Amino acid sequence: MKRNRITRTLIAGLAAAALALPLAGCGVDNAYTTNTVDALPDPTYTVSTDKPAWQSDTSKDNTLTWYVNADWWNKSFGNDLITKKIKKDLNVDIKFVTGDDTKLNTYFAGGDLPDVITVFDSTSRVAKAAANWSYPLQDLAAKYDPYFTKVAKQETLDWFRLSDGKTHGYPSYSNTSEDYKSGMIHTSQAFVIRKDVLAAIGDQDFTTPEGFIAGMKAIKEKFPDLVPFGFNDFSGGNSSLDTVLQNMLGVPTLSDDGTFYDRQMDEDYLTWLKALRQVHKDGNISDDSFADDGDTFKEKESTGKYATMLLTSFVGQSAPLQQWASNDPAGQYVAIDGIRSTKGRKPTLSETGLSGWTVSYITKQCKNPAKAIQIFTYLLSDYGEMLVNYGIEGETYTTNADGTVSWTPAADKIRLNDSEKWQKEYRMGEFVLFGHDRYKALNKDSFADAIKQFQEHNQQYLTPQYEIENIAPDAGTLEARSYSAITTKWSSTLVSLIRAGSDKQFDRLVDQYKTFLKNNDIDAINAIRNEKIKQNEKLLGE
Repeated sequence: MKRNRITRTLIAGLAAAALALPLAGCGVDNAYTTNTVDALPDPTYTVSTDKPAWQSDTSKDNTLTWYVNADWWNKSFGNDLITKKIKKDLNVDIKFVTGDDTKLNTYFAGGDLPDVITVFDSTSRVAKAAANWSYPLQDLAAKYDPYFTKVAKQETLDWFRLSDGKTHGYPSYSNTSEDYKSGMIHTSQAFVIRKDVLAAIGDQDFTTPEGFIAGMKAIKEKFPDLVPFGFNDFSGGNSSLDTVLQNMLGVPTLSDDGTFYDRQMDEDYLTWLKALRQVHKDGNISDDSFADDGDTFKEKESTGKYATMLLTSFVGQSAPLQQWASNDPAGQYVAIDGIRSTKGRKPTLSETGLSGWTVSYITKQCKNPAKAIQIFTYLLSDYGEMLVNYGIEGETYTTNADGTVSWTPAADKIRLNDSEKWQKEYRMGEFVLFGHDRYKALNKDSFADAIKQFQEHNQQYLTPQYEIENIAPDAGTLEARSYSAITTKWSSTLVSLIRAGSDKQFDRLVDQYKTFLKNNDIDAINAIRNEKIKQNEKLLGE
């Protein structure tokens, strides 16, 4: 089970809500600024660029407090195969503390920080002010563990540089341009159809608006009990009918002059939304789809209720997709070419970018920064990544001649037959604070059989969208409030467009939305977006 991906999907709404919580500005901005790496004690071991420091540091009784800004994080340490090994290798005991933004605020307001802090939003006030309360990782590495620079990705370090020119936090699941080219990460976006439906409806062209409308009618005629077209729920935003549909159409992220491009008002995208309006009018999109939450959607997936679906984050839906595939192999979902640009653009299906997911920092009140940077190095190294994903070589996995890995027969038996033991005693693939998708790809069993064809079919369309990462206005600003209003308005407008009674009503709704944009200072928002796009391009060296 891909715990990290599932968890990311589940907490998307929570992360958005967290942006609205004010952080302890005074504590974040003003505390701990006098603490420097130069003032820290020298290492008690020999440092080397060729050997990770944890292999040289023989100190004992090291204890660190690590705060993770998520109540669901498993606080146990040293009780399972993986964290026992971490504890032994590093001679460290970690006390994990969890909470939410309120607890994080309390830390900064009180002036007493834990040794390590992990947050889930690299654009938050805490993250942006990290130079005031956390040590630069490059400086700690130079003093205590130069090997860090061999395992940390330079492109990721550059992306996370703050105004002081240093990198203070390191993310999990930060996909570099090298990762995108490697073939070891996959998109989680796809247009899929049941195999039995595909075989029964004859030759249908789902790539054009007209063909899509006709194809949905053909499905309804042959399979009246199915919902012809389904899509991810709207509970966390705009479903797969927003960004994923735009990616399927290859809608640009930037205008020709390099400025922000409003993908929602793209002519090609609106043409397809009009087609979906007709599909809805024909009775081939259920009104329930606009109200269903994530659990309801997955329940319908698990019973093959939808004939076709436009999916986002389908890795997080592996369980219901696999349940259906196992119960009815003839009806298993397969990815096909569908929903293509009317202007000849190729799909640009994306995945997590350089910003990654979690971001971890070593605070200026850390009692043992030498051991803390050793942990970062350890978990980022091939050795650490293989440990947290696959356990101990020879005991739980073996390495094949081609570099891939396989579970040992004993481990695989537990994995397949005793999920509780697998989670509690092995904790495989769960300790993800420095995780990365490329290691997951080393094992063919990392992903459910039901989604492997989706990944293979759409691999050719994987495209990073680094330039538009984190370009929304900063929380707490007037523009951020306007942006929030616009985002909410678009959610309701998108539903209304698909449910519109006619093309004329559709056009009126689009015009009303454009007016709403103007009335909510879209020019000021776009000016901020454009400035942040320039900053991103500078970080990318463009």
